Amino acid sequence: MALLNSDCPDLKLIARGKVRDLYDVDEKSLLFVATDRISAFDVIMKNTIPGKGKILTEISLFWFDLLKDVLPNHLITANFDEMPEHIQKYRQQLEGRSILVKKMKVLPIEAIVRGYITGSGLSEYKKKGTICDIPLPEGLVDSQKLPEVLFTPSTKAEIGDHDENIHPSKMIDILGDKALADKVAQSAIELYTKASEYAAKKGIIIADTKFEFGLDENNQLVLVDEVLTPDSSRFWPANKYQAGRTQDSFDKQFLRNYLESIQFDKKTSIELPEDVIQNTLEKYKEAFFLLTGKHVSL
Repeated sequence: MALLNSDCPDLKLIARGKVRDLYDVDEKSLLFVATDRISAFDVIMKNTIPGKGKILTEISLFWFDLLKDVLPNHLITANFDEMPEHIQKYRQQLEGRSILVKKMKVLPIEAIVRGYITGSGLSEYKKKGTICDIPLPEGLVDSQKLPEVLFTPSTKAEIGDHDENIHPSKMIDILGDKALADKVAQSAIELYTKASEYAAKKGIIIADTKFEFGLDENNQLVLVDEVLTPDSSRFWPANKYQAGRTQDSFDKQFLRNYLESIQFDKKTSIELPEDVIQNTLEKYKEAFFLLTGKHVSL
């Protein structure tokens, strides 16, 4: 069953993001629900990718477990039987696509890590020779591996607005704490490095990704939100990789390419054709299988 919007009247809805619905459970915990909504160019499409939310949830759970020795995360449980009773009444709607998490003070930045030059980074590089105002060597081409992994944070925008890439030094001003800013940058690079080395053994290049962090009650840094999914990362098949061109992809690039081909205005929500929905879903399923060796049950 596809889920466009969760509907849980007995739970307090805090927010609906591009993909996730967020509910307040009690004073210490929240419920993250991954719907089947899909967005591109910061626009949520009218129809869903059925089962996508379950795949995203399983991928995040996989990475939370693999990366827990690098940085703790906010997960309490994804086992529906262990969730509070007032959540369990919505089992048919929520099971397999929900995680119960600890409340954190979420930091107001997106922690973006890039191992390859593509997307908005490539656009800036072509204009100024930089990414997030960080100077890079001349002559880099589309999708080329960067000389070193770059931490390139951005501001968090409201839905419908665009995040703004910033130089890492500006993050210190936003967070008001240099030691915390340094810890965010270091942790983001360590997480990306461990994940990308693992994925490489499975035939996937993680070109870039976005992390979110929070602080727990002891002001310790914690990994929050989704982790290394096709929604928050660029996954490329290693066996088809070739620098100098746009890469085949396991993520939303298939959808973005379709929207570019129809001159999408990047503002108006539209209905996606069935073949785009199915092809996008297959990309998500394939990425999950390559990373974990498992098939997700939708």
